[in-house]
Amino acid sequence: MEQKVNGQDLTKVAPRSPKARLGGYVILSRTLDKCRALLAGDIGEYHFDCPLDNMLFGWKGIKGDDFKAEVEKGTDDAGMAQWVDAHGTSKTAVEKESWCKEKLAFNFNDVPEKKEWYAEQLKPLGLDPATTPLFDWLEADDKASYQKAAA
Repeated sequence: MEQKVNGQDLTKVAPRSPKARLGGYVILSRTLDKCRALLAGDIGEYHFDCPLDNMLFGWKGIKGDDFKAEVEKGTDDAGMAQWVDAHGTSKTAVEKESWCKEKLAFNFNDVPEKKEWYAEQLKPLGLDPATTPLFDWLEADDKASYQKAAA
């Protein structure tokens, strides 16, 4: 019997912040929200297995398709955090914390080939590319998108 995956309707609400930790990982809760929405047919403008998700997948050495297959089973948040811990490359708590801190501070303004693109993305939101980390931009963009939709 096929399990129906329930998730948030991302045409109406934003996924969780990439800063929200699940199992000690940043990005994971947002990735999980997008995957569930994709499986439920409500992903809207979001993308699963995108470059953001692949920051986590690449670091852990897991594949988006394998992650999605586990989500399709109906695995809950805690179970998915355990699944990520158990698959791919083993990481210590210290390595996980260091990676999370690095991702929280990541700024495309520091990547020469992305600097101009990043500035263009932040301009409509009135954010300064030099001082706005990626996750802050994503939160501001989510908020702006849903404020527009509600107006």
